[in-house]
Amino acid sequence: MRYFHIAVLILGSVCAVAQEVNFWHVLAEVGFKKTKTAGGEMEVPIFSAHLKEYHGKKIKLKGFVIPVSETGDESKFMLSSLPFNVCYFCGAAGPETIVEVESNQKVKFTSQAIWMEGILYLNDKDPDHHIYMLKSARIIQSP
Repeated sequence: MRYFHIAVLILGSVCAVAQEVNFWHVLAEVGFKKTKTAGGEMEVPIFSAHLKEYHGKKIKLKGFVIPVSETGDESKFMLSSLPFNVCYFCGAAGPETIVEVESNQKVKFTSQAIWMEGILYLNDKDPDHHIYMLKSARIIQSP
């Protein structure tokens, strides 16, 4: 019986380590406040302290490719936590569900989810870019 308990402890810890964290839950730790600018009013992201800990660090995300150009084979695109037909750009989700990606490789459009790894940057200043950017990104698993 004693060996059974040890085996359960070992297998339990191995399973816990092998399980990937859904980083989209961390990206959801953002609020917004309206701020007046010279051009009018805009919503500025307010990142949680926990989320700020990941700024400039390597993360992994599983998501769906959302092309930003017609070719669909680009090194700059959006990665969404949701499939194309219900993503942020279709009005079905919030801005925390997409990440602007700058990859070191060209990525082909696929309707299947892919895993990417890159350096996360939080953006609360530049309105020409999304609130989340994944730079030096690379595919670590594709369909």
